Amino acid sequence: MSASQRKRNLPRADQIVRGLWRLRLPIMAWPGVPHVNAFAIAAGSGVVLVDTGLAEPGGLQRLEQALDQAGLKLEHVRLLVCTHAHSDHYGLAAPIMEASGCELWMHPRHEHMTRAAKDPERAFERRIEVARQSGVPEQALREYQERRKDQGIGIAKIVMPQRDLVPGVVVDTDLGAWNVYETPGHAPSHVVLHQPEQGMMLSGDHLLGRVSLYYDYGWTPDPTGEFLSSLDVVEKLDARLCLAGHGRPFRDVRGHIDANRKTVAERVERVRAAIADEKRTPFEIVPYLLGEDQELTPMMINWGLSETLCYLRHLEKLGEVEKVDDDPERWLAA
Repeated sequence: MSASQRKRNLPRADQIVRGLWRLRLPIMAWPGVPHVNAFAIAAGSGVVLVDTGLAEPGGLQRLEQALDQAGLKLEHVRLLVCTHAHSDHYGLAAPIMEASGCELWMHPRHEHMTRAAKDPERAFERRIEVARQSGVPEQALREYQERRKDQGIGIAKIVMPQRDLVPGVVVDTDLGAWNVYETPGHAPSHVVLHQPEQGMMLSGDHLLGRVSLYYDYGWTPDPTGEFLSSLDVVEKLDARLCLAGHGRPFRDVRGHIDANRKTVAERVERVRAAIADEKRTPFEIVPYLLGEDQELTPMMINWGLSETLCYLRHLEKLGEVEKVDDDPERWLAA
């Protein structure tokens, strides 16, 4: 491992403004996702912690190391807020709560993760069945199952929120009150927090430093449509600084919103073109979506298949495509 790689794998605390730290937490378990951000915001005698990091070997220690660089400990956490229930943002909630005695606030539509965490084998079987129904070859399924065997789900223990993080709830800090806005699409449980006087937005995975789309498939009828509507929500906030769940903070918030809209439109068009005059399985559409030069690793197939299925559901809702076969399913322009 090079010196630069070792540096990237070290946890880090960066002070964004006085009283607010970005905690950069390396992720070891997910190739292609090098880190996740948590944020510590001064609040009285302690901090509000926004998001947690992934529960994986060494994950809690890396969070403690980042907090230490900010002069903080787990015991200083007075409130834990999760922007959504994905494991890299919620996975360490239980040990944080146990160490600090704090409450957890999270959106009530967290079943996409908490239900899966109650029975991870069943959740994995469901994912495999969706992939099989989508036309993924059996050999590829077996390889994916073998790679995922004995991997954890990234959640230390299921804990439920003491308060639902919904519009009208305010998170009080020394930097002022942060307002809650529902932004489903990436996940049904997703929210952003906005501090209007400071012009800051904690965006979780709704807006990132670079456009990187992922939708949690199977829990709502149209995640793509929800994501586009959520972009309208955050555009109205007119935030001047975005603190994202991955990558560095950025100021061109409106530019990132426009880039996401453009990318969604382009990717929907790729799916539309793939089945314009020939029926295809969702798996057969993935290379059209990602590009034929993209290496179709198991992780890319997983992400690409979820994205493809969501675009098909979105186009179906618009009346532009229809499912013409069931086993495996194939789609064609309506």
